[in-house]
Amino acid sequence: MATSVENNLRVFSGSANPELTSKICDYMGIPMGRARIEQFPDGEKLVRVDDDVRGRDCFIVQPTGTPVDTNLMELLIFIDCLHRASAKRITAVMPYFGYARQDRKSEGRTPISAKLVANLLTTAKVDRLLAIDLHAEQVQGFFDIPVDHLTAEPVLADYFRKLDLPDMVVVSPDVGNVKTANVYAQDLGGDLAVIDKRRISGGEVDAKRIIGEVKGKDVLMFDDMITTAGTICSAAYLVKEQGARSIRVAATHGIFASPALERLTQAPIDEVVITDTLTLKGEARQLKKLKVLTISKLLGEAISRIHNYQSISAIFEKKQERL
Repeated sequence: MATSVENNLRVFSGSANPELTSKICDYMGIPMGRARIEQFPDGEKLVRVDDDVRGRDCFIVQPTGTPVDTNLMELLIFIDCLHRASAKRITAVMPYFGYARQDRKSEGRTPISAKLVANLLTTAKVDRLLAIDLHAEQVQGFFDIPVDHLTAEPVLADYFRKLDLPDMVVVSPDVGNVKTANVYAQDLGGDLAVIDKRRISGGEVDAKRIIGEVKGKDVLMFDDMITTAGTICSAAYLVKEQGARSIRVAATHGIFASPALERLTQAPIDEVVITDTLTLKGEARQLKKLKVLTISKLLGEAISRIHNYQSISAIFEKKQERL
């Protein structure tokens, strides 16, 4: 159970993932903050907060997944509402941070949209940001306010540890993901292998070769997100061809943009594991090989620690106290 909280804490939910916010509040043993989000016929939104927030520590849980712009604008309006209602401190809890992939100028005459989003949030007068597995860690440096960057590694690793796979190897689906794969390999006590890939286009990837041994092994692949599933599925076909006994893939954020579901269904993958940072929509709920783990305890613990001015990093230092 999270640390006990005082009466001046309020946790509100945007419309992007109220189920997650409800689980967070249940873990913390507090009621969800009361607010109404109304949409006018022309698409404009209005946020009405029904709780007294003057002088209180307020958190808004709002991942900015699909539709990214709509959810981001709602978050900005929510922040402005709380600021004008004299909240003492406002923390934006963004389990998924939209635009994090646009963290640099990849070519001439292009924006750095992640920095723009940081500027928008700061201008709206948010005091703090809490996020999980940013696609680019340097996004933290775009803010001049405190940023608490969590990882879903304790949640995902605990799940696979309980499967007690006899001969496990963690495979990095590309060279850029080696650091993440190595963290899981060390935590789970497995070997490490790396796939050398070549990107054909924004949605197509060709896996070329494997550095390491996967024959007869239970393969685990981890990534921060599954968008079109091109990388993960290309890697799955390659490790299967090389004799992998079973293949399981995991990611913090299940975006599942087209044609991800079709690819995952057809690929030789035994299980797809994600967390509930984003709300599953439509056909994604019907994917039989899908397993969803909740991130609510991790977020609830972090919110409680922020409110009580306690260490966030201590959550990850205590490996024996898994969330």
